[in-house]
Parts: sequence; structure tokens; C-alpha cells
Amino acid sequence: MPDVATLKRIYTRASLIKLNDQLMRQTIRAGKLQIIYYSPRGQEIIPSAISDHLNEDDYLITIYRGLHDQVAKGVPLKQLWAEYAGKVTGTCKGKGGPMHITHPDTGVMVTTGIVGSGLPIALGMGLASQMDGSRRVTITNFGDGASNIGAFHESLNLASVWKLPIVFVCQNNLYAEHTSYRLGTAVENIADRAASYTMPGLTVNGNDPVEMWRAAGEAVARARRGDGPTLLECRTFRFEGHLVGDDSHYIPKEEMAAAVAADPVPAFRQRLVDDYGVSIAELDAIDADNKAQVDEAVQYALASEYPALVENERDIFAEPAI
Repeated sequence: MPDVATLKRIYTRASLIKLNDQLMRQTIRAGKLQIIYYSPRGQEIIPSAISDHLNEDDYLITIYRGLHDQVAKGVPLKQLWAEYAGKVTGTCKGKGGPMHITHPDTGVMVTTGIVGSGLPIALGMGLASQMDGSRRVTITNFGDGASNIGAFHESLNLASVWKLPIVFVCQNNLYAEHTSYRLGTAVENIADRAASYTMPGLTVNGNDPVEMWRAAGEAVARARRGDGPTLLECRTFRFEGHLVGDDSHYIPKEEMAAAVAADPVPAFRQRLVDDYGVSIAELDAIDADNKAQVDEAVQYALASEYPALVENERDIFAEPAI
């Protein structure tokens, strides 16, 4: 059972993700950023709980809807925002943009814009950790739709054969782009597929911080011991459309209303007050500090310079050895 200090750390990350996403959407809609953006709103608890079990040098692979994963793993907000804005002060000097965030110093090795492509990349990261004996764990995030492509099955099979230290995290938000889960997936739970590859498979409430923390802890510990991979299916919901500009018309209004009414971040906040005796003043202070960090990051990104033309020739080819 996580103690109060642990739960407050999880809440701090979740609050930061929520505020960061809100400012990102506001900045885009104000015309200050011209980017494609995939909001993770509603999915904040999943990476906030998982990251509590990770070391800075553990590897993270995520997807284009991965801002929450990047924030939870500790990518500096200023550099993160600058990269989203295409500025030279960004994590990749503005060359990667929103769909290709990379920050090895915090273990964020790949953000991919191709559905499911992070799964086989995770095999390489896991194999490297196994070979060098570093005990690093690799987390690879993907959506429910990605579980229906060949790379998912190939990756789980090989990870199990080689007992790689990987946690496969399916953030099942019930919609693959515009398609409901039940219209595109034959199994009731994606985690049921783990049995085919002789690995543990768990379906958990991705909006429950305690349940998420426990399940993630078991999976990460198993990987770090060298006992092999786990498939973790985290049930959640996507509050915004597939991307900014999508009105979610394909989601039944009553389904969306029920999900929003159970919004995991304010629900977690109230739970901390009611069940764990955390004061509203303390939570307000956490939120205020997070808001200040995001505001500072936004201003930093908008004030930063775009890359000079010479950057088109840098970081492309290896420098010749002298």
C-alpha cells in the first residue's frame, strides 16, 4: 500500500500533467503555436504512478500522445515546450517536434509517430540492459489500437523468449482514433493476450492511483529482477478528441459525460483530503507551484529562437574521426 508521501508525489505529477495539457491547448487555440497536438487529458494517473517506481536512467518509449509520459518521467518543461514549439532550445533543437521528443538524460529514448512502432524498439532497449547488466527497465507505452498490429505480437513473443526487462503498458482509452474498442478488438481484455506469450497480463483501473501504483510496482520489480516482461493494460478514457480540432462526435454523449464526471485528477485530489488527511491548502500549493512551472516554460518556449539554417546540416551525419 503506498504511503501518503508516495500518493502526494503521484498527485504532484498528475496535477502537473493536467495543467501542462490545459496550457498547451490554450496556447494552440490562441494561435501562439501551430502544431499537431494529441491531448492525454484523462490519462494522467497512469504515468504518474508508474514513474514512481522508475529510476532516471530507466528507459521510456512513448507515442505521439505521450506528453503525460514525458512530463512524468521528468523531461524539463522548458526544453519540452521549446521542442513542441520547434525552437532551438528544445530537447532536439526543434528538429523533432511534438511527435519525436527525445531526452536521454531522463531516459526518454523515443517518441514515435507510427502506431505500435515503439514495441520492437523496446526490445532493443531491453536487450541492451540485459547484456550490460545495468538492471534498467524499459517502459513502452501504446494504445489499444496498436495491440492489433503484428509488431505487438512479435514483440511480446520475443520479449518473453529472451526474458527481457520490459513492461508493455497499454493505455487503453477505449478509442483507437475514431473507432470504439468493441468494434476493432476481438478480446474482452488486451491483457488476456499475455497468456499466449507466457508472461503475466494484468488489466487494471488506470484512473485509480493505488491500483496503478501496485500493479506497476510488481511489473517493474519483476523486470528488474530479471524475471521477464509484463503486459499491463490500464483502462482509462480520453477526454479530448483524437487530436486538437476533433470534436469526439463518434463518442456517445452519455459515455463522455460519465467519464468526465469521474475525472481522475480531481477525484484523486478529493480522495487525498477525505481518506488520507492531506489539507486543501497543501494541495493548492502543489497546484500553484505546478502552474508557475508551466507558465515559465511557455514563456521560455515562445521567447526562444527558431533554429538557424545551419542546423539543417548538424546532427545528420557522424563527424569524421580525426
